[in-house]
Amino acid sequence: MKQISIDIETYSSENLSRSGVYRYAEAPDFRLLLFGWSADGKPVQVADLEHGEKIPAEVLDALTDETVYKWAFNAAFERVCLSRYLRDLGRLPEGRFLSPASWRCSMIWCAYLGMPLSLEGAGAVLELDKQKLTEGKDLIRRFCVPGNNPESKGQDWERFIAYNRRDVETEQGIQQRLAAYPVPDEVWKQYALDQEINDRGIGVDPALVSSAIALNEETRITLEDEMRQLTGLANPNSVTQLKSWLAENGTETPGLNKKQIRELLAGADQEVKTTLLLRQQLAKSSVTKYQAMERTVCRDGRIRGMFQFYGAVRSGRWAGRGVQLQNLPQNHIKDLKGARDLAVRRDREGLEVLYASVPEVLSELIRTAFVPEEGKKFIVADFSAIEARVIAWLAGETWRTEVFASGGDIYCASASRMFRVPVEKNGVNGHLRQKGKIAELALGYGGGTGALKAMGAMEMGLKEEELQELVTAWRNANPRIRRLWQEVDKAVKTAIRNRTTVPAVNMLFSYRSGILLIRLPSGRTLSYIQPRIDPSRYGGECVSYMGLNTAKKWERIESYGPKFVENIVQGIARDLLACAMERLSSRYCIVAHVHDEVIIEADPEDSVEDVCRMMGECPEWAKSLLLRADGYECGFYMKS
Repeated sequence: MKQISIDIETYSSENLSRSGVYRYAEAPDFRLLLFGWSADGKPVQVADLEHGEKIPAEVLDALTDETVYKWAFNAAFERVCLSRYLRDLGRLPEGRFLSPASWRCSMIWCAYLGMPLSLEGAGAVLELDKQKLTEGKDLIRRFCVPGNNPESKGQDWERFIAYNRRDVETEQGIQQRLAAYPVPDEVWKQYALDQEINDRGIGVDPALVSSAIALNEETRITLEDEMRQLTGLANPNSVTQLKSWLAENGTETPGLNKKQIRELLAGADQEVKTTLLLRQQLAKSSVTKYQAMERTVCRDGRIRGMFQFYGAVRSGRWAGRGVQLQNLPQNHIKDLKGARDLAVRRDREGLEVLYASVPEVLSELIRTAFVPEEGKKFIVADFSAIEARVIAWLAGETWRTEVFASGGDIYCASASRMFRVPVEKNGVNGHLRQKGKIAELALGYGGGTGALKAMGAMEMGLKEEELQELVTAWRNANPRIRRLWQEVDKAVKTAIRNRTTVPAVNMLFSYRSGILLIRLPSGRTLSYIQPRIDPSRYGGECVSYMGLNTAKKWERIESYGPKFVENIVQGIARDLLACAMERLSSRYCIVAHVHDEVIIEADPEDSVEDVCRMMGECPEWAKSLLLRADGYECGFYMKS
């Protein structure tokens, strides 16, 4: 046997979508119902384990044989669930997971080519002869979740077996259709490392988590009572009721989101202001993160499976799952340990005296709920201004590379050029650094005044009439980046129009069999399905392609040079992080990573300097890039 395609159906009392697969698979009542497989392309077979059938011994052997490739769609589910099954059979040591090195995931293959991340969606886009059966959700609700599983026999059970068999056939069809566009071996190695990190997990402090949830509930009840007394509203959480009350008190508003409340507070009388401040505290969503920790933590106190490999299909970056480390609130409290100790003791009075807003404190303490194993510490390291460095390297914008070479701060340097005054971090004109940072983040990919506003320029005190001047000043200071936008735009359009390959800015832009491929310096490619050149809504022409929009709907998406540059820069930043994680994993235990940051569970003698040095090494394909990593150590996760 050289490879085997697999699909399984399972039962567990845990809610898979809320708990994640690791907690789901360790439930006491977890069991395998059906095991569908095809070895080396032979007809699909299904073992009905629920009715006493067995998985053949040679197939069980293949699951632990590193020379046999195991294929599945969203293979992490099959691998983790089968790990539990094999542990129960005594074929795998307790606490161990099947090695991911010999597993291949056709969902990741689809993501690599910019396609939908569902078996049904991928099958539809590829127009497979054997599509996923549409009745699957009803069958899963009937047989796989508690409270609704009747006798596993009869016609419906036969349909369930057919559904399992069809999933294997659909997965095989995806492999066949995508054979001409293989995923590079290096990306599969990165996938294996990703799975190892997900298997390892990261520890959480149960005392802080449970105390934070309890404190939040106590505070919520108190705040709601205060709002009822102040407004007379039956349900102070109701947006409709509160908007009506505000209107009766001379304050009209179309909504009550964060920005709208900030604007209303500026001109509100005392009663309205107090009500809005109470609403702000009630609207803090910090407790949802603690609840997610409580739902997903495994029996050994670690949360696993928080990272989705290739979750961002445009760039190939990781996405978050479960607790979502990628969007945690920042922490600004100076004495985090003191605040943390008060929260663990559930000292609400102490928190209110010292910090005024309990929800705000709990929000800032979310990161600190992640803790290293006893006797170890966290080392946190991240790339310094990685996207700014990459775009300067690609474009050859020399003044920027000089800033990096001298160890300067790119945001200060950019602000200095824009405002024509010296700017130093925490020094002279230091208040302008954040404006420089906003300009860097908003304008590097062709953004204009709208992008500045979206990044919070108005909230930072910039005036409407200043914005266009800032855009012009930034673009004048970065002529080679503007030229990079144009070169990429031209290369993309030439490749599509002439069905050819175009070398440009150390990359290859190719059109092949209905796909635009951009080969990055690392050798990895970005993919765009069914590209074409269309009339632009602004006049002229633009490129469009089929892809997933922000609502995960498959539709035609417009793009242009600067937007492709954004995908390219973020893709290169992703490749640099992947290379750094591969180096670091040879010596350290990576337990998490967030954007361009790596979190290591380290021994006491391990040093921040060594981690940053290893992380800051450039791979061969980016030797001339000026890369730097900064870091710190801590007893619980935090932002330095």
